[in-house]
Amino acid sequence: MKPLTTADIVDIAKYEIERPDFRAHVIEMKRHRRVDVGALVTLVFENRDTVRFQIQEIMRAERIVLDSRIAEETETYNDLIPGPAQLSATLLIEITDQANLKQILDRLIGIDRGGTTFLTIGDERIEADYEGGHSNEVRVSAVHFITFTLSPEQVRSIAPGGPRISLVIEHPNYKAEQELAEDVRASLFEDFAD
Repeated sequence: MKPLTTADIVDIAKYEIERPDFRAHVIEMKRHRRVDVGALVTLVFENRDTVRFQIQEIMRAERIVLDSRIAEETETYNDLIPGPAQLSATLLIEITDQANLKQILDRLIGIDRGGTTFLTIGDERIEADYEGGHSNEVRVSAVHFITFTLSPEQVRSIAPGGPRISLVIEHPNYKAEQELAEDVRASLFEDFAD
């Protein structure tokens, strides 16, 4: 999937006109790209449209109009767009109990270290690669960006009707697994056609 350029980003005046339709499009798309893995973790798989939406919304909220700032946001968010044979997702730790937020997050320290998050395709396990800088030894972020790198055969297996595909989290304090629904697989497989 090719990265976004500043030519893909419209100015905030034009975006206000296209926003209702584009927002509705992205919300509908994300319904087929969102996977709850247990009670606390959700993954939202990213693509060019979801990332463009994030950039446009930041520009709108922060009133960004300078070309240099638009280029900076585009460059930063391009890291979320999957490369060839990759799936990219935003991993959200969703805690509604605000009174115990810190305590719950503290129990999940280390979730972003190796050996905790996997995509399974049939009997194969692909470990998630977490973007660094979101956690440390005493604190864990509620938002992480992860990538799964697949072989050509694994890419073909994403197609609906293929082998069972699941997201698995194996943290000492949080274990969960969720099979990908057929609509999620279809949405992800479309990304590889682009």
